[in-house]
Formats: sequence, structure tokens, C-alpha cells
Amino acid sequence: MEFRPCIDIHNGKVKQIVGKSLRDEGDFATENFVSERSAADFARLYREKGLRGGHVILLNARDSDYYEATKAQALAALAEYPGGLQIGGGITADNAMEFIRAGASHVIVTSYVFSGGEIRFDRLEELKTKVGRAHLVLDVSCRKKEDGHYYVVTDRWQKLTKERVTPEFLTRLSDYADEFLVHAVDVEGQARGIEKELVALLAEWSRSSGNDTALKAGDRDPSPMITYAGGVGSYSDLEELARIGQGRVNVTIGSALDLFGGQLGFEQVLKYCTQS
Repeated sequence: MEFRPCIDIHNGKVKQIVGKSLRDEGDFATENFVSERSAADFARLYREKGLRGGHVILLNARDSDYYEATKAQALAALAEYPGGLQIGGGITADNAMEFIRAGASHVIVTSYVFSGGEIRFDRLEELKTKVGRAHLVLDVSCRKKEDGHYYVVTDRWQKLTKERVTPEFLTRLSDYADEFLVHAVDVEGQARGIEKELVALLAEWSRSSGNDTALKAGDRDPSPMITYAGGVGSYSDLEELARIGQGRVNVTIGSALDLFGGQLGFEQVLKYCTQS
């Protein structure tokens, strides 16, 4: 299980928010933490620690008055750690290469390929052609509906789609992505425990697909890796994630990390993930 760091940017500042509170209207979000440090400061820390695959997320819509300030922070982070960070938020086939050229290792895409509530395979093909599968992460962040199943959410986690997250669904998408990023939106930013059922589903798919995140560099299985986010608030949550995820599901931690005002020590988390 690898630790993947994060840099979430909203209204031009590095923040941790309650995911399901995010609204485009008024650029509103319930804030857990607002940092005085820049996105580039966090990128420098991650580079110095040798952490790769962290994600930079632009949380403002492109028509927001704050978008340019948010984008400037993101570009500064990419410049500080070229090749070490992924970027998401408003990514399309038209602007994806701009961020790759700016230093992103991958672009993270959701709304563009889950348009109108369902998968747009024509857009996936276009993205794959433009940036290559090796540089594409699909964000399949999801919420549980009344029927007990998880469904992909888009537009900064504001809109439910028709697409149900199942092993078959992930297999359909696996030819287009180097990695899946999965936020459990119902618990995102709350640090009150992980979505165990979702983690088990992701681990089972990863096992059945033949993926193994413990493989050495250069020997990686072609199946997409998976990073889970949402609800980790204690070391026992981290242990549960490692156990249920069978070591096949990577983790990112936001609000609970001491870097963002939380109780979990950054260094301790790195040590635990390395040992696990």
C-alpha cells in the first residue's frame, strides 16, 4: 500500500474541505483547513520525501472568478515537482496536454468522460490518443444510493451519474487508464472511518484483474492501480484499509493529516505505508 499525497486548491488556496459540501454557486465549500503555505511548498515537501503520484486538484469551475488563481497555484506545484504529481479538475481533451507539458505525470479526468450521466467512450478514446493511457487517471469517485450500490459522481462531486461502480465497470475502463482515483464522497473530509464495502470491492477487482501494487518498478502489471480517499481519521482506519484492501489499494489522506491540521502524523503515516 503506497501513500499518495494531495494538494487540493480552492479559491486560490490550499485547503481541505468536506467534499459533498462543494458548490459552484458562490464558490462555497465547508472548510476543514486553510493553509498559509502555497501549493508549491507542499510539492517541494513531497519531492524531498520522494513521494510520487500525488494529486493536485483544482476545485473551482473554469467559469469561477477564482479559477485563474487556483490554476496558478497548481501550475506552480507542477513546476516545483515535474513528473511527480498528477492533476485534475476541469481536464478535457483540449487542455490535457497543457498540464502534461507543465510537468504533470498524469491528468485526472471525471466529468469530461462521464457526461450526461454516462460514459462517453468517444471522449476516452480522444484522451487516450492525445495523452496516452500511461498518463491518464480516471476519477471514479462515488456515493452510495438508496439501493445500496455506489455510483460515480461528477462536476466536483455534485452530480450523480447512472454509472454503477462494479468489477465489470472497472474492467470496461481499464484499457483507458493507468490508475483509478476513488473518493468515497459520503465520508470525504470527515475523518470518521473508511467505506469498508467500497474498499473491499476495489481490492477484489484489483486481485481478480491480476494487479499487484507490490511489484517492483519496471515489472508493474498493466492493470490500473487504485488509490482510495475518504474517511481515514485514525491509525486503526489505516490498518483496516491495509487489511481490507489486501495491500492492493493505495491511500491518500487529507483532513486527518497533521499537515492539514489533523491528528495523524505525516512521518508516521509514511512509515506505516512503507512497512505495510
